[in-house]
Amino acid sequence: MIDEALLEAEDKMDKAVEHVREELGNIRSGRANAAMFTGILVDYYGAPTPLQQLGSVTIPEARSVFIAPYDRSSTDAIVRAVRESDLGVNPTDDGQVIRVNLPELTEERRRDYVKLARTKGEDARIAIRAVRRKAKEELDRIKKDGDAGEDEVERAEKELESVTKSHVEKVDALLEGKEKELLEV
Repeated sequence: MIDEALLEAEDKMDKAVEHVREELGNIRSGRANAAMFTGILVDYYGAPTPLQQLGSVTIPEARSVFIAPYDRSSTDAIVRAVRESDLGVNPTDDGQVIRVNLPELTEERRRDYVKLARTKGEDARIAIRAVRRKAKEELDRIKKDGDAGEDEVERAEKELESVTKSHVEKVDALLEGKEKELLEV
């Protein structure tokens, strides 16, 4: 029972770290990456559809992106969705592909992105601590019910703390890397 509680907690913490990795990947830095476009939903025949399902995203240069729609009739909707997204870009349609040129980030915009990254990092830490709290409650219940001895539960609590600490350190490392990438000119 104790091992199950610890494994479940570690699995949930891994998911929280993976989620923050994806979230940080969506934050625009000085270079273009396809992950920036994962959150964009296009109004395709009245249904919100992820951009990746409507076209391929390629990165030919550091600050330009090409989106090749699978269906030419969706081009206007894709352009509108990218323009209205929080990326702050103005896509152009040349008839074959949609070109998106990413402007150089201003210092103020970089700071805003760093704040956003820190917020997402803190959200991940909160999620990890919530998982720890739930696992601790489960361990306390196991101890109270007499399903395991006090020494076993104490050992499990120490292991839970070390797992929590390692996952928070992973989030901190991801956040530090993203901050460095954002502040790099």
